[in-house]
Amino acid sequence: MDLAAADRARLERIIADRNSRQKHVYRAKIVLLGGEGLGSTRIARAVGKSEPTVRRWLTRFRAGGVDGLLRDATRPPGKKPLPKSTVERVVHMTLHERPPEATHWSARRLAQAVGIGHGAVQKIWAAHGLKPHLVRRFKLSSDPQFVEKLRDVVGLYVDPPEHAIVLSVDEKSQIQALDRTQPGLPLKRGRAGTMTHDYKRYGTTTLFAALDVLEGKVIGQCMLKHRSQEFIRFLRRIDRETPGGLDLHLILDNYAAHKTHAVKRWLARHPRFHLHFTPTSASWANAVEAFFSQLTTQRLKRGAFRSVLELHRAIDAYLAEHNANSKPFVWTKPVHAILDKVSRAKQALESVH
Repeated sequence: MDLAAADRARLERIIADRNSRQKHVYRAKIVLLGGEGLGSTRIARAVGKSEPTVRRWLTRFRAGGVDGLLRDATRPPGKKPLPKSTVERVVHMTLHERPPEATHWSARRLAQAVGIGHGAVQKIWAAHGLKPHLVRRFKLSSDPQFVEKLRDVVGLYVDPPEHAIVLSVDEKSQIQALDRTQPGLPLKRGRAGTMTHDYKRYGTTTLFAALDVLEGKVIGQCMLKHRSQEFIRFLRRIDRETPGGLDLHLILDNYAAHKTHAVKRWLARHPRFHLHFTPTSASWANAVEAFFSQLTTQRLKRGAFRSVLELHRAIDAYLAEHNANSKPFVWTKPVHAILDKVSRAKQALESVH
């Protein structure tokens, strides 16, 4: 095979370049050896490749020169792609149809209905961003004063008044003192920790909590019930544990115990207390809910308590640890962004129904 001087120089540069891809290097060696008059058997033995491979790249060089060695020929796919009509049918059935006697499609069930593999269904779902196995819960507030209450509450978070303390107050009721019927196995490599599904119940308690928005500390007290009497007791504790010369702005939900005549009479005798109520069905606007979520996840969910007293001690210890490492609560969502999202949700619901 005749090899031009320019091609030989270019092939040698490919071999000498440390950044060259290895497949380009062995292809260049095949052509150089072919230019020296070696047969395919000897070239294959020298480069460690098969004779069909040697003949393929010699043929490719004759047809396309050095550039032909640097690009791979396209190969047809192993399987034919699904027809567009099949993909559209999978998407349409996922969005607008339900399987018989079921609430949503599984990949295998839909694949059986369409007549394709379940892996193909999973790829179509991924390409179109469809997740029929997941569902998100929501609740739109029907409070006629939603906008006014939301602006009031968010305003306290973002721009708290001077010479005042903003407290997010709520109750976490029905906290159960549960003990497992059998001891679980500890966490180890390759195996998650275990706990029995059944339990023994030793009673319940209610945690009253007030989160200081600026400091992140929590005033907490456990009580057996959560009536207006217990709420007034907790207000007295807040009164004792906060500086007397500051106004107190309390953010609460619309629980009936917060609005009884007894509570109103107590508030009339303590004018530094100012109550601000979140919109109905908008617990997400109350900052202390995030603290309750952390308490549940980090201390209560996997805990074992043999009495209500032991549960109280665990909660008090968690409160002490939290207050020792407290961080300020920061509200990041502006009111107009929340209202825009609520408006879009209402429009979507109206269009569906």
